[in-house]
Amino acid sequence: MDKKSSRALILIISTFTYLLFGAYVFDLLESKADYELRDELTYIRYLLQKKYNFTTKDFSLFETIAVKSIPHKAGYQWKFAGAFYFSTVVITTVGYGHSAPETLAGRLFCMLFALAGIPLGLVMFQSIGERVNTMIASCLHRIRSLLRSCGFQILPKITPTHLIITSLSIGSTIILIGTYVFHRNERWTLFEAYYYCVITLSTIGFGDYVPLQKEGILQKDPVYVLFTLFFVLTGLAVFSACVNLLVLRFMASNTDPVSAAAREPPKTVVFELLASRTLASRSWDPQRKTSAYSSNYRVDK
Repeated sequence: MDKKSSRALILIISTFTYLLFGAYVFDLLESKADYELRDELTYIRYLLQKKYNFTTKDFSLFETIAVKSIPHKAGYQWKFAGAFYFSTVVITTVGYGHSAPETLAGRLFCMLFALAGIPLGLVMFQSIGERVNTMIASCLHRIRSLLRSCGFQILPKITPTHLIITSLSIGSTIILIGTYVFHRNERWTLFEAYYYCVITLSTIGFGDYVPLQKEGILQKDPVYVLFTLFFVLTGLAVFSACVNLLVLRFMASNTDPVSAAAREPPKTVVFELLASRTLASRSWDPQRKTSAYSSNYRVDK
């Protein structure tokens, strides 16, 4: 078995081991609370049926109405503001589940919209992530040059690790800002707001905490709606930059010499070039079929 196949096998085994570990821990932490909640709901259901003389069918209908009425507290879900929020949740694959199309035409369009929108969103965030990394690298070079002009000799070279740390710092700042804003506007605890931010920007989107779901806020507070959309899109773009760097580093360490020589090196990891050239000054030689800077590229392993 060659090196790349061995690595793939190790990753598969590691992933499934991690899944088994997660299942064990969640079972350990959540099973007792789940049983207690089920018993409590059963008891409350019994008390309500006894107090109001509900039949089983009537009570089931009441539960359905209560669940379906929750999204309508936010306002008109399918007017432009709500529809735009829903569309954003779809193409970012967050998928809270707070609302869903009810008509046949709406469900059909949602499938087609997702099939085209999700790849478009992934490509967009990947492209933004590359630009963010390039901008961060350029800023780090400027900061290094400024410090050196003041006599401070630091950062001999800009590495992917520096960019990852910077991107994570920016992403953490966005999460902290979102935590505070959602804590104030949604009346969540700080931990609940932080939990929501992390789950959203990781595109898990359980839907247990969803903003913009009360007091007709979709139509009453457009500034808060815009902030929520901006938080989701900006946060995903920044964390896409981190993922982009991590994937590129893995690919660089997992590339055999033949295939590495056959393609142009990733532009987002050519950090030292940014110290002397800007993106606008890159030249292309059609005879050599490579960029002018590729001969100076070197990946530190």
